[in-house]
Amino acid sequence: MSAGLGFLSIRLSRRPTRYRADMDVLSDAIAAMRTGRPHSGRQDHYAPWGMRFPASDGTGFHVVLQGSAWLIPAAGEPVAMGPGDVVFLAQGREYGLAGALDGPLEEIRPLPDGTWPGTTSATPERSGPRTVLLCGAYMLDRSRAHPLLSELPDVVHLPTRVGAHRSLRTAVELLGAELEEPQPGSDTIVTSLLDTLLLYILRAWWLGERQDSGHPTGWAAALADPAVAAALRCIHGDPAHPWTVEELGARAGLSRAAFARRFAALVGEPPLTYLTWWRMTTAGRLLRADDTPLRTIAQRTGYTSEFAFAKAFKREYGMAPGRYRRQAS
Repeated sequence: MSAGLGFLSIRLSRRPTRYRADMDVLSDAIAAMRTGRPHSGRQDHYAPWGMRFPASDGTGFHVVLQGSAWLIPAAGEPVAMGPGDVVFLAQGREYGLAGALDGPLEEIRPLPDGTWPGTTSATPERSGPRTVLLCGAYMLDRSRAHPLLSELPDVVHLPTRVGAHRSLRTAVELLGAELEEPQPGSDTIVTSLLDTLLLYILRAWWLGERQDSGHPTGWAAALADPAVAAALRCIHGDPAHPWTVEELGARAGLSRAAFARRFAALVGEPPLTYLTWWRMTTAGRLLRADDTPLRTIAQRTGYTSEFAFAKAFKREYGMAPGRYRRQAS
């Protein structure tokens, strides 16, 4: 592993409860969109090298473990990357990754199972500068894209800085070690580390957005607002509860009217509209996950009968829950 990525110990956080709960909203948003298993790989390249990745429904990241690379987005300026730098491609648009800006890019296409082919160019006859990358990919249901993810820029660049993103750096070290020397249980460990790494990347961006801007906008502002964040925690924590605007406002410490105005201004839609959207998004995730009975899913998402749930689900997805489950399997 690169000397630029020293091992960092994991420390217990003593941040306030509100901070941890806001992260739970972030975790929920990602979990509801995820489909299938994430994939990852460790790549060795000797100059000259370059790859072009097509647009996809998923997201992905690249970490430079050794050497340097250029991230070349379809629109916007290229991003120079050095050891320890992380880039996250949030919107699934086409991009290139190369050792230099003036070289050709090899077209990379996913395999039938959705994974990416190995793309190592570390052969003995190659004597140019070496670059080692750690890469990961996640499949998402973009038909239910959470606005939090939709607001992310095409390219999230987290340059390495001393003392910054320590938990993220630790996860990178652990994932890299598992991929370099697989051990018994590595498949499960790698999947868990990839899930964790995605949240660390998004958390690092979100915290940076709050700190770099005196007036964050969109979902960064919603999660930073104590009243709106409190209501979101209620909705995400118990979607089955028969929430009303008045009760959510009381939990947020505001009058009904003041709460409704603030929530709509920051989230972009009224409280009960978001509640319904989150219930249906949760229902979709449960239907994709296993064969839980529809009546149980109806209860978990706040519907008193399977009929009422099926009607609401079809209105939202354009198909019955059973058909959705069959198509997702």
